[in-house]
Amino acid sequence: MGSGPVSVRAVLIDIDGVLTVSWRALPGTVAALREIRAAGLGVALVTNTTSRTRASIAATLAAAGFAVTAEDVLTAPAVTAAHLAAHFPDARCALLNSGDVREDLAGVRLVGMDADPDVVVVGGAGPEFGYAALDRVFGQLQRGARLVAMHRNLFWRTDRGLQLDTGAFLLGLERAARIEAVVTGKPSPAFFAAALARLGVGADRALMVGDDVEADVLAAQRAGITGVLVRTGKYLPETLAAAGGAPDHVLDSFAGLPALLGPRG
Repeated sequence: MGSGPVSVRAVLIDIDGVLTVSWRALPGTVAALREIRAAGLGVALVTNTTSRTRASIAATLAAAGFAVTAEDVLTAPAVTAAHLAAHFPDARCALLNSGDVREDLAGVRLVGMDADPDVVVVGGAGPEFGYAALDRVFGQLQRGARLVAMHRNLFWRTDRGLQLDTGAFLLGLERAARIEAVVTGKPSPAFFAAALARLGVGADRALMVGDDVEADVLAAQRAGITGVLVRTGKYLPETLAAAGGAPDHVLDSFAGLPALLGPRG
């Protein structure tokens, strides 16, 4: 899908499944990112990853050969912190998440689940998402707590294959408590708006590269951003066939992006 060079000033790039799998660089991605930077394009690494802070992500990517810093990374926890500050100032927030991302939740008043929180914040799934923890969340929601989710991804790809993610549990909590979560990460329009603001470009001059056709690509296209789906990571042909729309472009991998962008003057 798509043909000819694409004229953009900045590129939004998902990390997991696009640049890396289990934090190991996919073939050709380090060189492709280097070429994109050399062409003078703005770069934002936008991720729903909730297991690491921005600084940790940047350090891990740098160790894998990518020329990135924490300033290049925009995470779902960081956008969640901004959302909570704007909409729930001083609220008592309980966090259910796999991994320590408190550094990216600066300014959020975190309390334990037993402290009768005003807001329950759900991050990325992992061993912490056992029955007891989910039942405690359900109890707090019944008592009136609001539900904020960093994302609703159903699964992600690791070096062990596809694994369940937060969305699989979030659907059950929403149905059981008869509420709908506010989602702050992709595919939230606010997430893409934050990335564009950081890059200082309009949607019409930006391009989003992702492996999730719905949350990465079609969501970006709804925000006016050119969408590029890569056939790596969580990409599945049947998922693309069942998608609610068509990506602007489909590439075998991120390594092919410089060719899509064409010569830069």
